[in-house]
Amino acid sequence: MFYDLHIHSALSPCGDDSMTINNIINMAMIKELDLIAITDHNSLKQQTYLKQISQDKVQIIYGVELQTREEIHVLGYFREENRLPDMQKWIDQHLQVILNKPEFFGNQLIFDQNDEVISHEERLLLSSLDTSLEETVDAIHQHHGIVVLAHVLDKRYSVFENLGFIPPDLEIEGIEVKSDEQMDIVKKRTPYLKDIPFFRNSDAHQLVDISEPIHSMTQTQFEELWR
Repeated sequence: MFYDLHIHSALSPCGDDSMTINNIINMAMIKELDLIAITDHNSLKQQTYLKQISQDKVQIIYGVELQTREEIHVLGYFREENRLPDMQKWIDQHLQVILNKPEFFGNQLIFDQNDEVISHEERLLLSSLDTSLEETVDAIHQHHGIVVLAHVLDKRYSVFENLGFIPPDLEIEGIEVKSDEQMDIVKKRTPYLKDIPFFRNSDAHQLVDISEPIHSMTQTQFEELWR
């Protein structure tokens, strides 16, 4: 299965306003992807119509990109839609109350199944949660999700930049890198993380940036992530 599991919609203030649900799914089809996830910053509110729109087009899993107190980005993925409301409540409890300034940060748009804007998120989604990396990982697992550390070698919002290492006892299901070279670097730094899956996603904020059909996993590998 060709995948891209790190795509931002227009709910993320850094996402282009053209990143509607239908546009994202249609672009994934054009690029012949089999599996995608929309992972907005600190919010699952764009996931409501995702399954309905994606039917017979592309396989989806539900996702979110959370920013911890240490300013580390963590990707959380969920297979069951009924887990999302409680996870969103947890996010709402821990997201700092800072109002968005659209003219400065960008719009935070929520769409219906027809890509009509039905709401604007008022709180700035680029803020950090008031929870640690460990607490954030635990919360995702408590809501029956899996955890992938995002863009781990980036100069901003990554675990290596802000902690300098991946805690050996941190329970994660995967690591996101941008190249084979980065994967080799991470493997050398984390010999204690044997057989950890690595993912390469687009982190797309514009339609054109959604991945080409390059990175893949088998259905068996996908299923093993949830065991």
